[in-house]
Amino acid sequence: MSKIEMELEEYDRIVSALYDAALDSSRWAEALEMFRDLFQANFVTLILRSPDESNLGMMIAVGLEGGDRVTYLPYGHTATPFVNQLPDTVFTVDDLMTEAEWRRMPYYLHWCAPVDVFHVMGADILTAGAGKLRFRLTRSETAPKFNALDRARCEGLLPHLRRALHLHNLFDRSEALGALYSRAMGRLSVGTVVLDESGKVIEQNLIARDLLAANDGLKLVGGRLEASYPSDNRELQLLIRSAFPRHSGAPLTVASAISVSRPSGQVSLGVVVEPVPSHEWAEGKGQPAAVVYIRDATGKSLATISAAKQLFNLTPAETALAMELANGLSLEEAAEVLNIRRNTARAHLRSIFSKTGVRRQTELVRIMLNSVAALSRSN
Repeated sequence: MSKIEMELEEYDRIVSALYDAALDSSRWAEALEMFRDLFQANFVTLILRSPDESNLGMMIAVGLEGGDRVTYLPYGHTATPFVNQLPDTVFTVDDLMTEAEWRRMPYYLHWCAPVDVFHVMGADILTAGAGKLRFRLTRSETAPKFNALDRARCEGLLPHLRRALHLHNLFDRSEALGALYSRAMGRLSVGTVVLDESGKVIEQNLIARDLLAANDGLKLVGGRLEASYPSDNRELQLLIRSAFPRHSGAPLTVASAISVSRPSGQVSLGVVVEPVPSHEWAEGKGQPAAVVYIRDATGKSLATISAAKQLFNLTPAETALAMELANGLSLEEAAEVLNIRRNTARAHLRSIFSKTGVRRQTELVRIMLNSVAALSRSN
């Protein structure tokens, strides 16, 4: 701390801001503004992605237009003189060239001078899985050069910046994958309900929300999942409690399933209860403890028309008929819905059989429902 001449409280405040930003992208403004204040910089930038022949790069910056918020900008400068620096090593313009050479640089003349950037200090940060990120601090020509103390402070904070960026990349990737899997479950017509250890619902996807809103077999009562009929509800609550280690003595190792009757008389809902894996090193309310999967066998297929058409090489008319059959209609009912003659529907069905390699309508329904067509986002 004596080397960088900072109070422990100030150092801790900046480091804490970096790790807060790793958890919440909106907090990068706060963290970068702290760097800006500490180094008396006019701009602070993180170049997240370098440009190539096909794509612009991307950077986040503070200091633009008096900016008190972080700004995300395209970054297209490939002619910068600061490329190929040693990773995780702080440098300044003076380390790379003389002042006269810097003033003659096209990069300086075209991009730096117009926005009053003259003194530059930075580092290329190597992170696992995200490649090399570029961190830059700048000052105007009238401001003092970055000195040995500035370099020491930057070197002292750089490891934390690198770790914060790495954590941010990990969390971002995890959230993206989680969202992707959640959308895939929805497109497969599977409702998901996440429960905490007290049995309260903390998250549900759109399919589950629609099923519970219908109040036909399953419902929410006081924020908890219940079945419509007492006998089904007793079995459901037993399965849910058995998924919680503290209630059962030992967690479920495999999912357990039940069939839930529906007051409407429609086919029963299929319900699977599964514990959420936990390393049990963190404790607190609101943590995911169990997930309930709900499947409505009478629900319509979410397979997209274009995906089904491409998968099975069907014509638009054949695809429309196959989709109606997959949704449970008979051939006569599908013909009526599509406003076509029964003979036309039979001709389409024969062509569909030929293209898909099946011989019976039940086989066609099965391959339509089990295909990857529902996972496509195309319309």
